[in-house]
Amino acid sequence: MEPSPITIPNKTKKGADFDQAAFLSNYQESITNPDAFWGQQGKRLDWITPYTKVKNTSFEYGNVDIKWFEDGELNASYNCIDRHLPEKANQVAYYWEGDQEGTDRAITYQELHDQVALLANGLKKNGCTKRRSSRYLYAYDP
Repeated sequence: MEPSPITIPNKTKKGADFDQAAFLSNYQESITNPDAFWGQQGKRLDWITPYTKVKNTSFEYGNVDIKWFEDGELNASYNCIDRHLPEKANQVAYYWEGDQEGTDRAITYQELHDQVALLANGLKKNGCTKRRSSRYLYAYDP
């Protein structure tokens, strides 16, 4: 059974950065010239240490290894949240939808920033330091 296409409302299409033709063009470029394409995409982010190598891949049997922007350093939280605060603090960063019908929220960049700061401060208080990998499991309910 083939999946049926999803109809996208015109209001959503008008606010989109991409249409189908742009998507297909970008996809083709990413296949034809991946280093140039992804190198350009990487420039959309703010880097602490800019990358000089876009990708480093091996698909040899027993030695599959894939690295992207391996010599660059960035702060994911800054790129996803902080840099948007000056102009988009009160705009929606994402929509959260709970398991129960009617439990949904629009989370603004400011709310997301505040929640991330609370989590970061809690981790610091419990001994987590910079560049230390931490694992935690928590129920997310904004």
